[in-house]
Amino acid sequence: MSAGIEVVRAGALTTVQDEGRTGWAHLGVPRAGALDGPARRLANRLVGNARDAAVLETTLTGCAVRVTGDRPVLAVVGGAGCPVTVDGRPAPWGAPVRVPPGAVLEAGPAVHGLRGYLAFAGGLVPEPVLGSRSADLLSGLGPPVLREGDLLPLGPACAAPAADTVPWPGVPTELVLPLYPGPRDGWFTHGALRTLTSAVYRVSERSNRIGLRTEGPALARARDGELPSEGMVLGAVQVPPDGLPVVFLNDHPTTGGYPVVGVVAESALAGAAQAAPGTPVRFVRA
Repeated sequence: MSAGIEVVRAGALTTVQDEGRTGWAHLGVPRAGALDGPARRLANRLVGNARDAAVLETTLTGCAVRVTGDRPVLAVVGGAGCPVTVDGRPAPWGAPVRVPPGAVLEAGPAVHGLRGYLAFAGGLVPEPVLGSRSADLLSGLGPPVLREGDLLPLGPACAAPAADTVPWPGVPTELVLPLYPGPRDGWFTHGALRTLTSAVYRVSERSNRIGLRTEGPALARARDGELPSEGMVLGAVQVPPDGLPVVFLNDHPTTGGYPVVGVVAESALAGAAQAAPGTPVRFVRA
Protein backbone atom coordinates (compact mmCIF):
# COMPACT_ATOMS: atom_id res chain seq x y z
CA MET A 1 0.00 0.00 0.00
CA SER A 2 1.44 3.37 -1.03
CA ALA A 3 2.31 5.82 1.73
CA GLY A 4 0.38 9.01 2.25
CA ILE A 5 -0.96 11.31 4.93
CA GLU A 6 -4.43 11.95 6.32
CA VAL A 7 -5.25 15.34 7.81
CA VAL A 8 -6.33 14.92 11.45
CA ARG A 9 -6.21 18.61 12.43
CA ALA A 10 -6.11 21.13 9.61
CA GLY A 11 -5.21 24.22 11.66
CA ALA A 12 -5.99 27.81 10.75
CA LEU A 13 -4.64 27.61 7.18
CA THR A 14 -2.68 24.64 5.87
CA THR A 15 -1.89 24.29 2.17
CA VAL A 16 0.28 22.24 -0.16
CA GLN A 17 3.14 24.30 -1.56
CA ASP A 18 6.15 23.76 -3.78
CA GLU A 19 8.26 26.31 -5.71
CA GLY A 20 5.16 27.68 -7.43
CA ARG A 21 4.01 28.04 -11.01
CA THR A 22 6.08 30.52 -12.98
CA GLY A 23 5.64 31.69 -16.56
CA TRP A 24 1.85 32.10 -16.48
CA ALA A 25 1.45 35.73 -15.41
CA HIS A 26 0.48 36.73 -18.96
CA LEU A 27 -2.61 34.57 -18.47
CA GLY A 28 -3.40 36.09 -15.07
CA VAL A 29 -2.09 33.12 -13.07
CA PRO A 30 -0.20 34.09 -9.88
CA ARG A 31 3.04 32.44 -8.86
CA ALA A 32 1.88 30.85 -5.57
CA GLY A 33 4.45 28.56 -3.88
CA ALA A 34 5.84 28.49 -0.34
CA LEU A 35 6.19 31.97 1.16
CA ASP A 36 9.35 31.01 3.06
CA GLY A 37 11.36 29.40 0.29
CA PRO A 38 14.56 28.83 2.31
CA ALA A 39 12.65 27.02 5.07
CA ARG A 40 10.84 24.80 2.56
CA ARG A 41 14.06 23.92 0.74
CA LEU A 42 15.87 23.07 3.99
CA ALA A 43 12.97 20.89 5.16
CA ASN A 44 13.13 18.99 1.87
CA ARG A 45 16.89 18.60 2.12
CA LEU A 46 16.62 17.08 5.59
CA VAL A 47 14.35 14.27 4.36
CA GLY A 48 16.24 13.62 1.12
CA ASN A 49 13.79 15.29 -1.26
CA ALA A 50 14.52 17.33 -4.34
CA ARG A 51 14.37 21.06 -3.58
CA ASP A 52 11.14 21.51 -5.54
CA ALA A 53 9.18 18.77 -3.72
CA ALA A 54 5.79 19.78 -2.32
CA VAL A 55 5.35 20.21 1.44
CA LEU A 56 2.67 21.40 3.83
CA GLU A 57 2.68 25.08 4.79
CA THR A 58 0.91 25.84 8.08
CA THR A 59 -0.13 29.19 9.53
CA LEU A 60 0.24 30.03 13.23
CA THR A 61 -1.69 27.08 14.70
CA GLY A 62 0.12 24.18 13.01
CA CYS A 63 -1.60 20.95 12.00
CA ALA A 64 -1.67 17.20 12.65
CA VAL A 65 -1.49 14.37 10.10
CA ARG A 66 -1.63 10.57 10.26
CA VAL A 67 0.73 8.46 8.17
CA THR A 68 -1.17 5.99 5.98
CA GLY A 69 0.20 2.94 4.18
CA ASP A 70 2.41 0.13 5.42
CA ARG A 71 5.80 1.79 5.88
CA PRO A 72 7.32 4.41 8.18
CA VAL A 73 7.76 7.89 6.71
CA LEU A 74 10.67 10.22 7.41
CA ALA A 75 9.35 13.72 8.16
CA VAL A 76 10.58 17.06 9.44
CA VAL A 77 8.78 20.07 10.91
CA GLY A 78 10.57 23.37 10.33
CA GLY A 79 9.97 27.04 9.59
CA ALA A 80 8.12 28.62 12.52
CA GLY A 81 9.28 27.17 15.82
CA CYS A 82 6.67 24.95 17.50
CA PRO A 83 6.27 21.87 19.70
CA VAL A 84 6.32 18.60 17.75
CA THR A 85 4.85 15.25 18.82
CA VAL A 86 4.42 11.77 17.36
CA ASP A 87 1.39 10.04 18.89
CA GLY A 88 1.57 12.51 21.75
CA ARG A 89 5.24 11.89 22.55
CA PRO A 90 7.70 14.80 22.14
CA ALA A 91 9.75 14.76 18.93
CA PRO A 92 12.48 17.12 17.68
CA TRP A 93 11.67 20.29 15.79
CA GLY A 94 13.83 21.06 12.79
CA ALA A 95 15.27 17.55 12.53
CA PRO A 96 14.12 14.38 10.75
CA VAL A 97 11.86 12.01 12.67
CA ARG A 98 10.62 8.58 11.55
CA VAL A 99 6.82 8.34 11.82
CA PRO A 100 5.40 4.77 11.93
CA PRO A 101 2.34 3.77 9.87
CA GLY A 102 -0.84 4.90 11.62
CA ALA A 103 0.99 7.36 13.89
CA VAL A 104 0.01 11.02 14.14
CA LEU A 105 2.63 13.72 13.58
CA GLU A 106 1.54 17.03 15.11
CA ALA A 107 3.07 20.47 14.66
CA GLY A 108 1.71 22.61 17.48
CA PRO A 109 1.04 26.35 17.56
CA ALA A 110 3.97 28.56 16.56
CA VAL A 111 5.97 29.94 19.48
CA HIS A 112 8.00 32.19 17.18
CA GLY A 113 7.43 32.91 13.53
CA LEU A 114 4.20 32.40 11.62
CA ARG A 115 4.46 29.69 8.96
CA GLY A 116 5.61 26.12 9.51
CA TYR A 117 6.72 23.57 6.91
CA LEU A 118 6.14 19.81 7.11
CA ALA A 119 8.21 17.83 4.61
CA PHE A 120 7.86 14.08 4.04
CA ALA A 121 10.31 11.77 2.28
CA GLY A 122 9.08 11.34 -1.28
CA GLY A 123 7.21 14.66 -1.22
CA LEU A 124 3.48 15.26 -1.50
CA VAL A 125 2.21 14.35 -4.95
CA PRO A 126 -1.34 15.61 -5.52
CA GLU A 127 -2.18 16.19 -9.18
CA PRO A 128 -0.14 19.14 -10.55
CA VAL A 129 -1.89 22.10 -12.18
CA LEU A 130 0.10 24.10 -14.76
CA GLY A 131 3.28 22.40 -13.62
CA SER A 132 2.89 23.00 -9.88
CA ARG A 133 1.23 21.32 -6.89
CA SER A 134 0.91 24.63 -5.01
CA ALA A 135 -2.40 25.90 -3.68
CA ASP A 136 -3.17 29.41 -4.92
CA LEU A 137 -5.62 31.23 -2.67
CA LEU A 138 -6.30 34.01 -5.18
CA SER A 139 -7.08 31.99 -8.32
CA GLY A 140 -8.20 28.76 -6.64
CA LEU A 141 -5.75 26.67 -8.67
CA GLY A 142 -4.06 23.64 -7.15
CA PRO A 143 -5.14 21.60 -4.13
CA PRO A 144 -7.77 23.29 -1.94
CA VAL A 145 -7.02 24.51 1.58
CA LEU A 146 -6.75 21.35 3.69
CA ARG A 147 -9.60 20.09 5.88
CA GLU A 148 -9.87 17.27 8.38
CA GLY A 149 -10.09 13.92 6.62
CA ASP A 150 -8.25 14.99 3.45
CA LEU A 151 -5.86 12.39 2.04
CA LEU A 152 -2.64 13.26 0.22
CA PRO A 153 -0.35 10.72 -1.51
CA LEU A 154 3.42 10.63 -1.09
CA GLY A 155 5.94 9.84 -3.77
CA PRO A 156 8.64 7.19 -3.31
CA ALA A 157 11.58 8.20 -1.15
CA CYS A 158 14.52 8.46 -3.55
CA ALA A 159 17.57 9.84 -1.71
CA ALA A 160 19.33 9.71 1.62
CA PRO A 161 18.59 12.65 3.93
CA ALA A 162 21.27 15.26 4.52
CA ALA A 163 23.85 14.05 7.02
CA ASP A 164 25.17 17.47 8.05
CA THR A 165 23.37 20.17 10.01
CA VAL A 166 22.39 23.57 8.66
CA PRO A 167 20.93 26.32 10.86
CA TRP A 168 17.31 27.22 10.23
CA PRO A 169 16.63 30.78 9.08
CA GLY A 170 15.93 33.10 11.99
CA VAL A 171 12.58 34.74 12.68
CA PRO A 172 12.71 38.55 12.48
CA THR A 173 11.97 40.63 15.57
CA GLU A 174 12.02 43.60 13.18
CA LEU A 175 11.37 43.24 9.45
CA VAL A 176 13.78 45.32 7.34
CA LEU A 177 12.71 45.43 3.69
CA PRO A 178 15.16 46.73 1.03
CA LEU A 179 13.12 48.87 -1.35
CA TYR A 180 13.83 49.78 -4.97
CA PRO A 181 11.87 52.99 -5.74
CA GLY A 182 9.28 53.11 -8.52
CA PRO A 183 7.75 52.66 -10.93
CA ARG A 184 5.05 55.03 -9.56
CA ASP A 185 6.89 56.83 -6.75
CA GLY A 186 6.16 60.08 -8.63
CA TRP A 187 2.51 59.70 -7.59
CA PHE A 188 3.47 60.51 -3.98
CA THR A 189 4.65 63.68 -2.25
CA HIS A 190 8.29 64.12 -1.28
CA GLY A 191 7.18 64.05 2.35
CA ALA A 192 5.42 60.72 1.80
CA LEU A 193 8.55 59.20 0.29
CA ARG A 194 10.60 60.39 3.27
CA THR A 195 8.00 58.92 5.61
CA LEU A 196 8.09 55.57 3.81
CA THR A 197 11.83 55.13 4.43
CA SER A 198 11.99 56.66 7.91
CA ALA A 199 8.81 55.66 9.76
CA VAL A 200 8.24 52.38 11.59
CA TYR A 201 5.27 50.41 10.32
CA ARG A 202 3.83 47.23 11.81
CA VAL A 203 2.54 44.03 10.26
CA SER A 204 -1.25 44.11 10.16
CA GLU A 205 -3.35 41.15 11.25
CA ARG A 206 -5.12 41.52 7.87
CA SER A 207 -2.01 40.19 6.11
CA ASN A 208 -2.26 36.93 4.16
CA ARG A 209 -0.56 34.99 1.37
CA ILE A 210 -1.61 37.67 -1.12
CA GLY A 211 0.05 40.58 0.64
CA LEU A 212 1.70 41.78 3.84
CA ARG A 213 -0.45 44.70 4.95
CA THR A 214 0.99 47.38 7.18
CA GLU A 215 -0.21 49.74 9.90
CA GLY A 216 1.39 53.15 10.32
CA PRO A 217 1.48 56.62 8.74
CA ALA A 218 -0.48 56.92 5.49
CA LEU A 219 1.38 58.05 2.36
CA ALA A 220 -0.01 61.23 0.79
CA ARG A 221 -0.39 61.37 -2.96
CA ALA A 222 0.95 64.12 -5.19
CA ARG A 223 -1.72 63.51 -7.82
CA ASP A 224 -5.31 62.34 -7.97
CA GLY A 225 -7.00 59.70 -10.10
CA GLU A 226 -6.21 56.07 -10.71
CA LEU A 227 -3.98 54.18 -13.08
CA PRO A 228 -5.15 51.75 -15.74
CA SER A 229 -4.39 48.22 -14.57
CA GLU A 230 -0.75 47.31 -15.12
CA GLY A 231 1.47 44.32 -14.40
CA MET A 232 2.42 43.52 -10.80
CA VAL A 233 5.52 41.66 -9.64
CA LEU A 234 6.42 39.74 -6.50
CA GLY A 235 7.50 42.24 -3.82
CA ALA A 236 5.65 45.19 -5.35
CA VAL A 237 4.63 47.73 -2.67
CA GLN A 238 1.19 48.88 -3.74
CA VAL A 239 -0.52 51.80 -1.99
CA PRO A 240 -4.34 51.59 -1.92
CA PRO A 241 -6.58 54.63 -1.18
CA ASP A 242 -6.02 54.35 2.60
CA GLY A 243 -2.34 55.21 1.99
CA LEU A 244 -0.97 52.14 3.84
CA PRO A 245 1.66 50.12 1.92
CA VAL A 246 0.91 46.52 0.97
CA VAL A 247 3.83 44.22 0.04
CA PHE A 248 2.69 41.70 -2.56
CA LEU A 249 3.53 38.08 -1.70
CA ASN A 250 3.26 34.87 -3.71
CA ASP A 251 -0.50 34.81 -4.30
CA HIS A 252 -0.63 38.43 -5.46
CA PRO A 253 -2.73 39.45 -8.48
CA THR A 254 -0.82 39.75 -11.72
CA THR A 255 -2.30 43.19 -12.50
CA GLY A 256 -3.50 46.12 -10.42
CA GLY A 257 -4.49 49.75 -10.65
CA TYR A 258 -3.19 51.27 -7.42
CA PRO A 259 0.25 52.90 -7.73
CA VAL A 260 3.36 50.90 -6.81
CA VAL A 261 5.72 53.11 -4.82
CA GLY A 262 8.57 50.58 -4.88
CA VAL A 263 9.55 46.93 -5.05
CA VAL A 264 11.03 44.91 -2.19
CA ALA A 265 13.97 42.64 -3.03
CA GLU A 266 12.76 39.05 -3.34
CA SER A 267 15.54 37.86 -1.01
CA ALA A 268 13.85 39.72 1.86
CA LEU A 269 10.41 38.17 1.42
CA ALA A 270 11.14 34.99 3.38
CA GLY A 271 11.35 37.17 6.48
CA ALA A 272 7.99 38.69 5.58
CA ALA A 273 6.53 35.17 5.54
CA GLN A 274 7.50 34.69 9.19
CA ALA A 275 6.63 38.17 10.52
CA ALA A 276 3.68 37.85 12.88
CA PRO A 277 1.11 40.64 13.29
CA GLY A 278 2.58 43.52 15.27
CA THR A 279 6.15 42.96 14.05
CA PRO A 280 7.87 46.32 13.32
CA VAL A 281 8.55 46.95 9.62
CA ARG A 282 11.10 49.35 8.15
CA PHE A 283 11.50 50.11 4.45
CA VAL A 284 15.09 51.06 3.52
CA ARG A 285 16.40 52.12 0.14
CA ALA A 286 18.11 49.21 -1.61
